[in-house]
Amino acid sequence: ISFVNSICTSKGGTHVNYIADQLADRILSAVKSKKKDANIKKNQVKNHMWIFVKCLIENPTFDSQTKENLTLKVTSFGSSCNPSDAFFKGLLKCGIVDQIIEVVDFKLNKELKKTDGKKSRKITGITKLDDANNAGGRNAKDCTLILTEGDSAKSLAVAGLSEVGRDYYGVFPLRGKLLNVRDGSHKQIMNNAEIQHIKQILGLKQGKEYESTSELRYGHLMIMTDQDHDGSHIKGLIINFMDHFFPSLLRIKGFLLEFITPIVKCTKGEMELSFFTVPEFEKWKETIPDIKNWKIKYYKGLGTSSSAEAKKYFRNLNRHKKPFRAIAEGERELIDMAFNKKKADDRKEWLKNYEPGTYMNHDVNEITITDFINKELILFSRADNERSIPNVLDGLKPGQRKVLYTCFKKNFKNEVKVSSLSGAVLAEAAYHHGDASLQGTIIAMAHDFVGSNNINVLHGEGQFGTRAQGGKDAASARYISVTIPPLTRKIFHPQDDALLTYCNDDGQFVEPEWYLPILPMILVNGSEGIGTGWSSYIPNYNPRDIVDNLKRLINNEEPVPMHPWYRGFQGEFEQLSNDRYQVNGIIQKVNDESVRITELPVRVWTQSYKEQLEKWIAGTERTSSWIREYKENHTTTAVDFTVKLSEENLIAALKEGLEKKFKTSTAINTSNMVCFDGRGRIRKYNSPEEILKEFYDYRLEYYHKRKAHMIKILEIEVRKLRNKAKFLQMKIDHNLEFEGLLRNAIIDLLEKNNFERFADDKDIKDNDDEDFNISHNDHGYDYLMKSPAWSFCMEEVQKLLSKKVEKENELEDLRKKTPQRMWIEDLNDFLAFWDVSIYFMHLILYIKRNNLIIITSI
Repeated sequence: ISFVNSICTSKGGTHVNYIADQLADRILSAVKSKKKDANIKKNQVKNHMWIFVKCLIENPTFDSQTKENLTLKVTSFGSSCNPSDAFFKGLLKCGIVDQIIEVVDFKLNKELKKTDGKKSRKITGITKLDDANNAGGRNAKDCTLILTEGDSAKSLAVAGLSEVGRDYYGVFPLRGKLLNVRDGSHKQIMNNAEIQHIKQILGLKQGKEYESTSELRYGHLMIMTDQDHDGSHIKGLIINFMDHFFPSLLRIKGFLLEFITPIVKCTKGEMELSFFTVPEFEKWKETIPDIKNWKIKYYKGLGTSSSAEAKKYFRNLNRHKKPFRAIAEGERELIDMAFNKKKADDRKEWLKNYEPGTYMNHDVNEITITDFINKELILFSRADNERSIPNVLDGLKPGQRKVLYTCFKKNFKNEVKVSSLSGAVLAEAAYHHGDASLQGTIIAMAHDFVGSNNINVLHGEGQFGTRAQGGKDAASARYISVTIPPLTRKIFHPQDDALLTYCNDDGQFVEPEWYLPILPMILVNGSEGIGTGWSSYIPNYNPRDIVDNLKRLINNEEPVPMHPWYRGFQGEFEQLSNDRYQVNGIIQKVNDESVRITELPVRVWTQSYKEQLEKWIAGTERTSSWIREYKENHTTTAVDFTVKLSEENLIAALKEGLEKKFKTSTAINTSNMVCFDGRGRIRKYNSPEEILKEFYDYRLEYYHKRKAHMIKILEIEVRKLRNKAKFLQMKIDHNLEFEGLLRNAIIDLLEKNNFERFADDKDIKDNDDEDFNISHNDHGYDYLMKSPAWSFCMEEVQKLLSKKVEKENELEDLRKKTPQRMWIEDLNDFLAFWDVSIYFMHLILYIKRNNLIIITSI
């Protein structure tokens, strides 16, 4: 209903459209915020609206003398009507949004019904399905569909089915992880072959409320995945799919099951124990004093089990087949919390309640959804965060830590191909993910262009990428090589290696829980990552500022505030608030028709900016072209654009601000500095100084440990030198004759003469136990008995005694030195290397910016 100047316009007109369009736009925006894949138009929204318009308009025009339809253009109304935010807020609360969403859902469900299955004896077109013989028949309710994690798991299931037959069991392999349907778009779901196949195999009908499984092709659904974190995630995604589309099936007792296999098997004689989670195994292992007498086998996946073991699993089906208890009140909300993208804050609280050592007890008769979410799926979410969020102590994620560990262990002296290094990491550090991902990690650790690392712990030889494309322009891994620069071992000091706690992966000792560099690398190189419920962003800071603040803390002074800093960046960081900075590039007016851009904001890559310039030249439907052309004079390290535009457009740009108009400034926040702390807990830090203080406490404690360990090693070295000199002297003086004696007699003779036993050098360096000098080999006299013949001379005795005095002096100096002094010496040593690298960087930048040529003579 509408009126213009008290005239009833029964057919509406431009005044009605003017108001209706504003309302429809706002309603449509609200609908799409709740239903992103809603394919709905403005006119469809208007069909749900009933509006009353009463207005006063100057000189209205109509399409007839009856004045039923206003035709005057909106721009000629003489006034405007812009509803307030309060009006729109009330409008959106009236129920129209929910009403439209109901219609959208009805249409979407109608489309999804096109992929429905049905109860039939045979289905075709799903080639990887091994259908149960009785599926879809009279005994369908007794049939079980086994969904496996990939083809190798299917092979295991098929091998096991030889024990129970194929009449009541079908097998279908999933390709990777099922789509998260809770957050997937309608198009994604419609185009997902896995989801369509599951619906057809089971005979599922969209939107149907099931009270029994009598209308399905299978009466049970059993999930068979690896017993690792990713396997748990796949289980969760299948449960999420059922809960989102077919929640009634989860209320049917015995419909949903899982098939569990051991992740660790321990045997001792005829005794065999199976463990279905690593925490469960670790807890048992702590109670076994003679664990070395047990044979331990780790199963990395279902593919590790043999066909014989598969048959054994299915012979003992009741042990391995675990039903899920019918879903209880509140458990649907728990599933939604785990898989709804909008519940990130709830997942944070959920993960805060994680307790180390948590595991699912598989000795129960039924598994509850609550236990699965809180005791099994939480381990995947925890692992996902560990892969994505760094540790505050070393600034590394697990993949980076494995790379560094392998480099230190192999002690590469020469260049090593990135492809070869990735292979070494797989072998030495038990990396469980893809080669491409690992090689990308290695390449990123060697990046040294502006906006990447302040200190690259690996040095790249070859094309590792530039600031032109943010490193994406790196050459193939088989063409490029890395070395370990000397500065890396100044930061990650070798004398700390023996103090660290090393992880155990499938019985293999791999990288430490964390390294402890001499300065917090999390601030030096920053970090960025997205996990489950948590994300993290930490910018880079100046290593010299960090060292100065560490020295302040060592001297019991408060650190001064630090600001983001990137090596080689020529622009500036302008602090807007405590946790927000504006990052300004460099743009200058050249003349009345051109500007020159010689720096871009951090992490705005040259190629991306070039594409933006191209858009400004071409223009769009809404904005006309406003620059004419540009020239490029970049180097691999420096940006240099000269942009030409009309005098009129340059004046307008100057008025608006060159940085704003040309987008040469961005903003960064320091409000999401999230890391794992030293105890393995996720924590949000409020400032770089807070990170620095936590690092300081750990690092100082380990300088105390380093000093104690070094003293212990030097004491042993002094004693060994004393014993060795005595041994050679007695042989020279013919006071120790053992030629022709049996081994035991020689040992007795050495003991009688009070020679000490020592472990080999490796045990001494790598072991921090109180008794690490006690022999773990046959006798502990190898350091004496393996002396070469040329050593039995007086010159060698004098050399050993001189070396003993040197070690005694070194030991005395070390005892006098405080841990704080040791730390300052390490920091000064680091700065000496760092200052040289910065000097050469500035020199190279100066040469390139000024197009200088270096002439050398030989």
